[in-house]
Amino acid sequence: MRVVVLSENTVARDDLGSEHGLSLYIETNGKKILMDTGASDLFYENSLKIGVDLTEVDLAVISHGHYDHGGGLKKFLEINKKAKIYIREKAFEPHFSHRGENNLVYIGLDKSLKNDDRFVFTTERHIIDSDIEVFSNIKEREFFSEANSLMKKEDSEGKIVDDCFEHEQNLIIRENGKNVLFCGCAHCGIINILNKYHYEKWEDPAYVFGGFHLTSPSGNNSEPIEEVRKIGYKLREYCSEFFTCHCTGKRAYEELKDVLKERINYISAGNVIDLCLG
Repeated sequence: MRVVVLSENTVARDDLGSEHGLSLYIETNGKKILMDTGASDLFYENSLKIGVDLTEVDLAVISHGHYDHGGGLKKFLEINKKAKIYIREKAFEPHFSHRGENNLVYIGLDKSLKNDDRFVFTTERHIIDSDIEVFSNIKEREFFSEANSLMKKEDSEGKIVDDCFEHEQNLIIRENGKNVLFCGCAHCGIINILNKYHYEKWEDPAYVFGGFHLTSPSGNNSEPIEEVRKIGYKLREYCSEFFTCHCTGKRAYEELKDVLKERINYISAGNVIDLCLG
């Protein structure tokens, strides 16, 4: 399996752009998969420089309904004419973030795209094919990020309420008998996601990719360090290697690295990771 980072908050190459967002390109079992589209068209611009042909993507998965993971959806629909896009229907509901006192900013997806017939609205456990599935509906709230308190949604009565992240889903890809787990932001908590994964599969993923939402969108405020280290020690209980990025934040990453050592690495736009799954 090959994973290419198309967009992220940082870059591994000077010729690429960065943004607050995430987009991953995955090649596995003869399929080409796009996981998220970042915040803008940057994922596409970077793909041209990296040498990834997004017109050949077979399917796309959008992890949740925030702009920094689905902001490039319109561009993807323009350049790719064949891929189905697997997404939670609730991802198109209005989502907001508090940016300062009484400043509520829309951070949702472009609702005008919802009726495109290439969208497939996924269920709690949705089998895409024999080696690809998504799962959602994480109910546990242990190690739930304090930064989530800034995330809001509009309910059916038009009221602004706390986001419960029913729109978030996680991707599992199986290759050569081993699973790789992809999380967009892990708003529901990376430990809670791994717990549900383990309940379903009764095994640990070989690798885990994604942001762990341990910092604010501005990157200025990390989760309390003692909490981050507790998460690190819980992650160490899994027989997995971790590739994290985006909303984990560099300060939290450094603490996780101190706990997990070589079992965790930070990935940036332009990184190409070839996984050994044999």
